[in-house]
Amino acid sequence: MKMEKIFKISLTIFLLILAVACGKNEGRTSDGKKKYIIAVDLIYPPFSYKENNQNMGIDVELIKAIAKEEGFEVEIKPMDFGGIIPAIQSGQLDGAIAGANITEDRKKVVDFSEPYYDAGLVAVVNKNNKAIKTAKDLEGKRLVVKNGTAGARYAEENLKGKAQVRVYEDTTSMLKAVENNQADAAFEDYPVIAYTLKITPDAKLKIGTEKLTNDKNGFMVKKGTNKELLGKFNKGLKALKENGEYQKIINKYTK
Repeated sequence: MKMEKIFKISLTIFLLILAVACGKNEGRTSDGKKKYIIAVDLIYPPFSYKENNQNMGIDVELIKAIAKEEGFEVEIKPMDFGGIIPAIQSGQLDGAIAGANITEDRKKVVDFSEPYYDAGLVAVVNKNNKAIKTAKDLEGKRLVVKNGTAGARYAEENLKGKAQVRVYEDTTSMLKAVENNQADAAFEDYPVIAYTLKITPDAKLKIGTEKLTNDKNGFMVKKGTNKELLGKFNKGLKALKENGEYQKIINKYTK
């Protein structure tokens, strides 16, 4: 009877250990390197996008370069931005590099790295629009934002009740609404829209305002649970800035 009880206790402990182990995404490759599941935004050029069925962009190349520098592997998982933080919180992801602005609200639910990119929000308008040049001009207009982004937050904090705001799940659809005169302006990070206009000179869009914010982007992990990965990111980022690799990646997509 005593042996049966000991066996049951041992089995329970084993199952608990197994459950904890299975709950972690990080694994190891055949050569013993740690492997992390890292999300990027599904469509967010120049930070992340698909080209010839390959994941491309600043965020993608940066996390791969940091992984190489710090001796770990990454599995890139493109996702809609709105689902990334919930996936980090639920343990489906080890981290995310998705052009996410570092904010006080987000700091309550995730831990951020040191800033890896200085961004800034601008209003994007139709090429023929001459009415929007300042933040004040956005009042009373039809605005579109991408769910969960700095643009959505800016509209909520500064234009609630002062303008019509419609939410989209992806950047392409949001900008199409402006191009097709279904909206007067969209909010987007300056590097994103600058890159978009660079590769699509025929787009019926232009930057309508100066930068409205001074946001910084950070790498995200689950709050209080992944200091090791966060430390590797910060250390690798510092090394890439010192050896010039960081600037090479940035210049590739923004110059």
